[in-house]
Amino acid sequence: MSELTFEQMLDESFKTIHNGEVVDGTVIDVKPDEIILNIGYKADGIITRSEYTNESNADLTTMVSVGDAMTVKVLKVNDGEGQVLLTYKRLVAEKGNERLREAFENKEVLKAPVTQILGGGLSVVVEEARVFIPASLVSDTYEKDLSKYQGQEIEFVISEFNPRRNRIIGDRRQLLVAARAEKQKELFARLQVGDRIEGIVKNVTDFGAFIDLGGVDGLLHISEMSWGRVENPKKVFTVGEKLEVLVKDIHETKIALSLKFPETNPWANAADDFAVGNVVTGRVARMTDFGAFVELAPGVDALLHVSQISRAHVEKPADVLSVGQEITAKVVDLNEAEKKISLSIKALEMAEASVSEEEE
Repeated sequence: MSELTFEQMLDESFKTIHNGEVVDGTVIDVKPDEIILNIGYKADGIITRSEYTNESNADLTTMVSVGDAMTVKVLKVNDGEGQVLLTYKRLVAEKGNERLREAFENKEVLKAPVTQILGGGLSVVVEEARVFIPASLVSDTYEKDLSKYQGQEIEFVISEFNPRRNRIIGDRRQLLVAARAEKQKELFARLQVGDRIEGIVKNVTDFGAFIDLGGVDGLLHISEMSWGRVENPKKVFTVGEKLEVLVKDIHETKIALSLKFPETNPWANAADDFAVGNVVTGRVARMTDFGAFVELAPGVDALLHVSQISRAHVEKPADVLSVGQEITAKVVDLNEAEKKISLSIKALEMAEASVSEEEE
């Protein structure tokens, strides 16, 4: 029986390791770009920067200290120079994948910071395992610019888990949709016609504005924005503006809103303000062949018939009046039920003429 050489006995005193094996080690040296570990093998183990972290410019001396214990995975027993190549990052990622698998199976809600904005979505990291959230699953509304999510911690669920194909998909949209549905349910349960509620202008169009009431959007139609006329809603409202609005109607999941509050109704005091015989001042708002409509107050228009514009004959209102012109006239008729008021400049001129004749 042959005796073992010193080298053979020394080799047998060390444990054997294999590619893919998970081993424990102790840090014996740290450089900015690599970590050296004693793993109880005849050769030390090396972890390069890229096998420790995803940060390409990281200084490993600020992240690891001599004496630290580490659990790592063997990539290659002999790198050609007698060293053992190890990985820390991949082992952690494997553990992270297992964490994601459990979350996928249990439909668990995860929370993680956005580490990267990609062309088609967001990238987040859970225990060193990457999750991709496509742009279509980031929000419940279309978002062209995703840059605002950089570094932001977001919640999501794993909707697809296939690590073999490197396909782990996150979904934030379904959480937002579910939360919105719950808010809608709560809001519709307590909201009634006639309620006053605060909202935020979400979008402005040519026909109205959509107001976010807290998970539910209501429509403020252009005709309900003022007792008077609104020509262009975009010149009146801005996105993000806070408004107190009146719930005018609720039909299934649609809410109609208004800014025509009863106490601001200009017709409320019409019997006093525009009584027959009163002399009023207004602005010519628009003209037709048969007369001019004069705005006496926002939401209150009166008709100045062509025959009442002057004691002299007037062929067309545009011959003597212009839009925006301020005129003074006498109220000759008031119909509150139909919201109609008739004016006359002619009546004032006749009254003035009568006074002059009496003075003569």
